[in-house]
Amino acid sequence: TVEVEARSLPMELSEKGGVQNNGFVQNEDFEDKETATSSQEETPKTCSVDVDPVAVEETVLKPYAGMPKEVLLQFSSQACYRVTREILFWLVIAGSVVLVCATIAIIALSPKCLDWWQAGPIYQIYPRSFKDSNMDGNGDLKGIQEKLDHITYLNIKTIWITSFFKSPLKDLGYGAEDFYDIDPIFGSMTDFENLIAAIHDKGLKVIMDLIPNHTSDKHRWFQLSRNRTGKYTDYYIWQDCRQAAGSVIPPNNWVSVFGNSSWQFDEVRKQCYFHQFGKEQPDLNFRNPAVQQEIRDIIKFWLGKGVDGFSFGTVKFLLEATHLRDEPPVNKSQNGENITAYSQLYHDYTTTQVGLHDIIRSFRHTMNEFSREPGRYRFMGSDDDEKEDIEATMMYYGTTFIQEADFPFNFNLINMKNLSGNSIFEAVNSWMKNMPAGKWPNWAVGSPSAARISTRVGKEYINVMNMLLLTLPGTPVTYYGEEIGMENIASENVSEEHVNSGPVVATLPEKSPMQWDGRGNAGFTEGNSSWLPVNSNYQSVNVEIQSSRSNSTLGLYRALTLLRSSELPMNRGWMCHVWSDSDVFVFLRELDGLHRAFMMVLNFGHQSTTDLQAVVPSLPSEAVIRLSTHFSNAGKVVNTKLIKTEMGEGLVLEYKTAKPVHTMEAFQGKCFVAEKACYSKALNLLYVNC
Repeated sequence: TVEVEARSLPMELSEKGGVQNNGFVQNEDFEDKETATSSQEETPKTCSVDVDPVAVEETVLKPYAGMPKEVLLQFSSQACYRVTREILFWLVIAGSVVLVCATIAIIALSPKCLDWWQAGPIYQIYPRSFKDSNMDGNGDLKGIQEKLDHITYLNIKTIWITSFFKSPLKDLGYGAEDFYDIDPIFGSMTDFENLIAAIHDKGLKVIMDLIPNHTSDKHRWFQLSRNRTGKYTDYYIWQDCRQAAGSVIPPNNWVSVFGNSSWQFDEVRKQCYFHQFGKEQPDLNFRNPAVQQEIRDIIKFWLGKGVDGFSFGTVKFLLEATHLRDEPPVNKSQNGENITAYSQLYHDYTTTQVGLHDIIRSFRHTMNEFSREPGRYRFMGSDDDEKEDIEATMMYYGTTFIQEADFPFNFNLINMKNLSGNSIFEAVNSWMKNMPAGKWPNWAVGSPSAARISTRVGKEYINVMNMLLLTLPGTPVTYYGEEIGMENIASENVSEEHVNSGPVVATLPEKSPMQWDGRGNAGFTEGNSSWLPVNSNYQSVNVEIQSSRSNSTLGLYRALTLLRSSELPMNRGWMCHVWSDSDVFVFLRELDGLHRAFMMVLNFGHQSTTDLQAVVPSLPSEAVIRLSTHFSNAGKVVNTKLIKTEMGEGLVLEYKTAKPVHTMEAFQGKCFVAEKACYSKALNLLYVNC
């Protein structure tokens, strides 16, 4: 027996042994009942043992897994746990506040991200000449889809497809017979929808042409208008014509772009209708609100199909003066009866009339309705070449408060009358100086209406023109084939049998089929012939052979697009004109906060030596050739006091500097920037408050 002492702490132990831990009891009613029952059945034998009270207390007070709420609360109310919790709570609150404030500050200071139409080149495709998928000799929409990998290989972001509406193909398809349908020569609406889906799947965007000024004379609207049917009666511009000696005398001396009177007598309506272009393309009457609504509905239809934007062409012709006065002749002494050419008149009453920009703004407003979804901004360009009137061109940007086009397409580099360093400077400077503040520039060196680079200025300048295009600030526009240096086909190989409208035959040589490889018909078609002849140089100038050579025109083009996308100064930095003369054009690209800059030395004349340090004294004595049209020169170090360039040679020089040129007094008025941004090396981010 164990002696029980009064000073010891007794514990009740059951005969089965084991200490009961109520912290793990899951049903107290069951425990009470079981205890009561066992007490009735059997009186447990107990014994008293001596236990150290301190040891028991320590055991009971330690936290253990599965503690009941009452025990847990005893521990949580202790000072050591309560203070720790409060410290952690306020640290979390303070950290959250700091994080929110930092986020707000970064958002407030960060520049606007470049939109998709600013981030990379636009590739313009004339669909009939790009790729034939069904062996009929005509390029089509499926053909474009087959060659999307070529577009992505070039680091292109946006595809611009010229007109493909159902059309009698007068004026090469720009006079639409049905704005809501695809011409069968290009495919079906299903083909178009599949093409849009494939383009978007590759992360690309697509814009299309829309020529609102006129329709085909086969259009349903015109057929109803000539019969004076309901609202369509005034959808076109009709005027009475006088008859004299069996001939029709037009209302005035207005001349069409293609020559001769812009009035055509209609035997059905017995009136003359107005046409700014061919007689098969009657002008719509945009002073009729119903006509404007029709065009807005067409815009909505194609945006609903997934198109990302439009290039609106010939918009300066949308309105004509209602007074119908004769336009003043360029040569006042010329007999009015002898005026038949468009260039012989000042077109004061048939272009850029009051109210024109209100119509364009209404197009913009319609497109904005589809731009509300994040990441789905709809681009709007205007394709009107005002040539000598740069101020009229800049009006298409809109104003600070009222937006029109994102940009009017810039053809300054195409319209140059001669090629030299000075003429390039004048073309670039004219646009940059006149462009409204905060707007975005763009550049093109080829188009469906202009001779190709190699034909216009010479084969030796293909690479340097592409280097200029892809290093200037803004969005570059490349016409298909310019990336491999395609040339016009010989004019004698083109005749009116290739198209149903004589005046446009002159624009066909630059629309020859794309040269994909060295097989028959340059890989453009598997058929026996193509709608236009393929250039005879296709076996040496084609995508396949150039993609296998790093020192090709295609290789340089791709290297330039990679440079543009990877270097901040190239895609949103300052552009400063450094030097130009009859041979070279020199400019640089730099970004505030980034101690690297790029200097472009481009030769558009003859062999030349340029001392850049004499122009920019802070320029380091040496620079590295990042890219060169003479491919073997890449990576070499050159003396900036003695930069030698051959005819048609272009250099992209990279150098380090701590003093940006655009901050120098000598270069004030010679530097331009769009979407200004500054670089923080410490935070590795861009900000706006430089």
